[in-house]
Amino acid sequence: MALSAKEYKAFAKTREPSRSIGFNCLRAFLVGGAICAFGQLIQNLFVAYMGMNKTEASNPTVAVLILLSVILTCLGVYDKLAQWAGAGSAVPVTGFANSMASAALEHRSEGLVLGVGGNMFKLAGSVIVFGTVAAFFVGIVHWILGTGGQ
Repeated sequence: MALSAKEYKAFAKTREPSRSIGFNCLRAFLVGGAICAFGQLIQNLFVAYMGMNKTEASNPTVAVLILLSVILTCLGVYDKLAQWAGAGSAVPVTGFANSMASAALEHRSEGLVLGVGGNMFKLAGSVIVFGTVAAFFVGIVHWILGTGGQ
């Protein structure tokens, strides 16, 4: 029995599981908020115990979050969290680290250069390029306006 594209689309729609948008948003909000609250806790610890101010504690806080994300990705924990939380785990910097670590793990059997090095930026590369190009144009606008990035 051959179905036309329109008939197949209608048939597939009837078999598609329903999605609870409200519940998905709640899960994303809770997990994303928990990741950000944990990051704030780490920053507060750097301020309290390492004698840093908030600005100085920012970079090591991000580094710790990235390190924890990569470790949890290697253990398979972050991917399970991402399946449950959706965008809530993808939006913070931990999601970016997870995307790079996942691609690196997936292609490690192909070697360090062609496997890991060549494939870990496939997903993250577009984010890096967009960020770099956007920063360039914002810098140009600040230079033209004479604000100097202030």
